[in-house]
Amino acid sequence: MILRILIVEDDFMIGTHLAEMLEDMGHEVCAVESTEAEAVAAADRCRPDLLIVDAWLREGSGISAVETICRSRQVPHVFVSGDAASVKAVLPAAVVVEKPFRPEVLTRAIQRMIDNMPPPAGARVSHM
Repeated sequence: MILRILIVEDDFMIGTHLAEMLEDMGHEVCAVESTEAEAVAAADRCRPDLLIVDAWLREGSGISAVETICRSRQVPHVFVSGDAASVKAVLPAAVVVEKPFRPEVLTRAIQRMIDNMPPPAGARVSHM
């Protein structure tokens, strides 16, 4: 499954590395944004299938960005953070990948989100 992914990461190098990693996995990166406001605007503009979000940004919060985005449309998301425990304290059910991470850890987190995605609207479900 090819996903359109929005990355929210305030460190340019990490954002670039994430974009390359996701594109190497076969996904499309629709935007890399570094602030809460930019993330919300980009989500509205590019309608991503998945968000990869740094929980703590220099300008705003990745957690707040996800909450705002998901008010209008539920979008699966994976947080990346150097402090996974703090993210879990705020959002106990969140999928969090702790920085630094290996590509296979991110791949497993994305697969976990894909496995939990509802079928697209209008999809037919076979009951065999």
